[in-house]
Amino acid sequence: MAAALQDKASYHHGDLRNALILAAAELIEESGSTEFAMVEAARRAGVSSAAPYRHFRDRDELLKAVSHLCFMGLTETARAAIADKDMGSEEAIVALGSNYIRFMLEHRNFHDLMWGDMGARAMEDERMDMRGSGFYVLADTVAAVCERESIAPVDPIELATELWAMVHGLASLAMNQQVDRFLPGADAYQLLERSTRIFFDGLRLEASRRS
Repeated sequence: MAAALQDKASYHHGDLRNALILAAAELIEESGSTEFAMVEAARRAGVSSAAPYRHFRDRDELLKAVSHLCFMGLTETARAAIADKDMGSEEAIVALGSNYIRFMLEHRNFHDLMWGDMGARAMEDERMDMRGSGFYVLADTVAAVCERESIAPVDPIELATELWAMVHGLASLAMNQQVDRFLPGADAYQLLERSTRIFFDGLRLEASRRS
């Protein structure tokens, strides 16, 4: 997580706040735990033990900032996943879902930080641009597919939430090796693609019945 974003302009060298966020992310990535001490983050960032408190009231505030970084990373990879895809295609939806599963598998140590209480707090932070988040990348893509397929009336936010719930469940099962436990030899990415196709086939069928 930290290594992937170190070169981003918003996390440039010399920025103490962001250097501490990256240091904390590295500690979590290496240990698999959020139970580090502020002094450890300070040491990793190469500053005094008192320096972190210039920017963060306590460790929870620093963890909230790391959670924000995680969501930034997910959003960036989501945009990259569909950069070469047709916005109004199911392939773009599948690409976003596959990216989500891959991201969570590669950054499993940050799962609870994103989707637990700390993640909820990070989403409420004024620094967090929810409209520019990965979820709305999905919602906008869903809207484009529905417009192309003349699937109406629909609420893209509702459909995106349903798709997200599906892929989040698959990612969580895959993280804990539960997919193979109940369906030996199954592949989470193939399950995602099949479920996505069925989802949109159902929407098309419902739209045709209304017309």
